[in-house]
Amino acid sequence: MSVTMEGKLLILIFVGCVLISGCISSQEKGTLQLASSPSGAQVYLDSQYQGSTPSTITNVEPGNHTLEFRYPEYQSWSTTILVSSGTSHYYAALTHHPDIQVPQEKSPLTTPSPSKVTVQASKDTMIFGDSILFSGSSFGSDSVSLTLYGPGYYSNGVLLDRQKANSVGSWSYTWNPGFSIQSGSYTLIVEDAQKTTSARVEFSVVGGGEVSIAANPYAAARGEVITFSGRCTTGAQNVLLVLYGPERFSSGVELGSLSVMADKTWNFKYTLDNSMPTGSYSIHIYDIPKTTSSTTQFTIGFTS
Repeated sequence: MSVTMEGKLLILIFVGCVLISGCISSQEKGTLQLASSPSGAQVYLDSQYQGSTPSTITNVEPGNHTLEFRYPEYQSWSTTILVSSGTSHYYAALTHHPDIQVPQEKSPLTTPSPSKVTVQASKDTMIFGDSILFSGSSFGSDSVSLTLYGPGYYSNGVLLDRQKANSVGSWSYTWNPGFSIQSGSYTLIVEDAQKTTSARVEFSVVGGGEVSIAANPYAAARGEVITFSGRCTTGAQNVLLVLYGPERFSSGVELGSLSVMADKTWNFKYTLDNSMPTGSYSIHIYDIPKTTSSTTQFTIGFTS
């Protein structure tokens, strides 16, 4: 049976449509794994309600989308995400603001649980080798979970413990990690057993590194400038300089507290005034709060 030119053309068009359809269908859609603190936050994808956390959204078209988490009395969290094939994970730690309310007409949630938790830390800065006490209250729930976020091992959150509240709703937990941690900023998130409400406290860990100091030049005359510089790798945000030398400097004179820059370096220019005695001096540097120190020397000679 012969096929006319018109028939061949129709066959080619049909085959082309099939190939194009196959290419379009081969573009895989994405999957979103969503979690939040507190749990139970409303999820909106491109302003469309998608349930509450923890949740999974499948068959998401590749490309840019707007993702938003909402929870009563918490600051909403919103960002633009780029969805591709495969599974992507998103976590939002919401900030509590009692004056913020989610409008009822936009909220498909039931009335939130009356549970309430609080947390506080015994210190703002913890030194390597020390322990830190966390304490707080839990009302409407007989227990709380403690999850710690920070650098290194704690980057994705580590559940430290689950604590039961006593008869008056109080709980406490002592964290003593020893030296197996990194310096930096940490956040402890406390949630009730039902994961309907949470509280947080932030603190820093300092230590486990070193400070260094150098003087340039090492010998100078009165009226000249000496530049002191170095590094601090203990996680401290500031360093302290103390100058020792002849006469009034024999007991040490603090030159001041200096900020450590983002690259962990610091520097300080010091003018040698005409009242400074000639002789040898040493300058000590400490990280704050003094987990380690270093020193260097320089001399002041006679002016010409």
